[in-house]
Amino acid sequence: MKSDLSFLLEHASWPALLLELGGTIRRANQASIGVFGSIIEGESSQLSAIWGAGNGSSAEQFLGRIDLTLCGPLPIKFVVKGGAITPFTTYISALQREDQKYFVLQLFRETRASDASIAQKQKLDCALQLTRSVALDVNNALTGILGHTSLVLSEMEAKNPWRGSLLEVEKAAIKVAEIADDLAAFSRQEKEPRAQIAGNLNAIVQRTVEAFRTPERAALDWSLQLERKLFSAVFDETKIQQALTKILENAVEAMGADGKICVKTRNLELSEPTQDRMARLAAGTYVCLEIVDTGSGIDAEVLPRIFEPFFTTKNTTRHRGLGLAWVYGIITNHGGGVAVSSQVGEGASVRVYLPANQKLVKDISVDHADLSGTQTILIVDDEELVLTMGEKVLSSYGYKVLTAHSGKKALELLMATQSPVDLVITDLIMPNMGGRELIEKIRRNSPAMKVICCSGYIRAGNAEENDAYLEKPFTSQDLLRKVKDMLSSVS
Repeated sequence: MKSDLSFLLEHASWPALLLELGGTIRRANQASIGVFGSIIEGESSQLSAIWGAGNGSSAEQFLGRIDLTLCGPLPIKFVVKGGAITPFTTYISALQREDQKYFVLQLFRETRASDASIAQKQKLDCALQLTRSVALDVNNALTGILGHTSLVLSEMEAKNPWRGSLLEVEKAAIKVAEIADDLAAFSRQEKEPRAQIAGNLNAIVQRTVEAFRTPERAALDWSLQLERKLFSAVFDETKIQQALTKILENAVEAMGADGKICVKTRNLELSEPTQDRMARLAAGTYVCLEIVDTGSGIDAEVLPRIFEPFFTTKNTTRHRGLGLAWVYGIITNHGGGVAVSSQVGEGASVRVYLPANQKLVKDISVDHADLSGTQTILIVDDEELVLTMGEKVLSSYGYKVLTAHSGKKALELLMATQSPVDLVITDLIMPNMGGRELIEKIRRNSPAMKVICCSGYIRAGNAEENDAYLEKPFTSQDLLRKVKDMLSSVS
């Protein structure tokens, strides 16, 4: 391709063109070249070169009239390879990159009634490609937001009056990240559930509780009693954090203005099947997360029904009765169990059990000094927001940081730099040269080079890949810990 612009329709099965306002074709995917030939491959190729007679206006006049974010379908005639004028159903969308505006044209050949199923598949493919594009762009933007926000929070005093607002920004960004993750999952059309990786439950607890420490809840007394040698459990971090958030929301609401919440983690080894309230646990090893509050408690008649969908004792205009049913579904889908015990006026205790193994997770109680370093790190990403955030965070902790906006530039820097690079952090999806291709080229010259892969779309497939994988969006602490883990690992 002739441009460094990211073009997510590169592998679409239908023709797609990226145009400047004046009609210059900046990117053309392989399907376009197959339909129109080499006439659109040149550096200064124009839409007018394939604009068909009978459209009622020139290509330049047509583009000059477009002032919509998305328009179509439009019947437009184009000159295909061989000279024939062929009608295409055309969809047009606007694309903004920094200060430059572009148009994306997606072309579909008009079909006969017998080809309806093919046309329908093309429309679905188009929707999936656009959804994928949205998910990638959103995750890149959120990486910048979460990275900078978490960096400022880590340096801000606990009593700073703006801390609560920043925590709300972080919480909102995490919510949007969940939506982007759902979009990415839809665009992949996955038949298998999301890969679950061995994780650190203590890290999720600390991150989630921190989000609840706001000025509005200053009267609440929080206590964390976390097992320092916690067993490793396999889970989907996003889902477990959603479940913990819902439990904490219930606890906070039950207490009103003040009260105490204690969050505990511990290891549990069962030699025989055990029953805890409604939770039936097979013999084995578990990690237990317990949230105890001093709120109003739950009535004995209500307690047996708390996991029923749509059952609620709260204001039905604000609550749909899905909270604890959702928690129950998440935990049981992980092979675990949920138990709740309570008495009116004496608070409640919610216990979550997740299957685990006796491999210990890494202790996460590290201070800022433990996350600092002096090594040289190269960050490779085609998104300027991610490069800026990564450089700011890592340099703030003492690292020397190099940045490259493409795989080609990264290879040039590796060859030219005077001091050796200790670690490369690369996005997996980039134009021209993707992250995997870049890693292969790096390993040819430096087989022992340590690499962290990032993506908001591609996922780690197993525990081994997860050790060198950082999912977008990530916080500054996520980045610093992953860098520290990778640099301290034995090659």
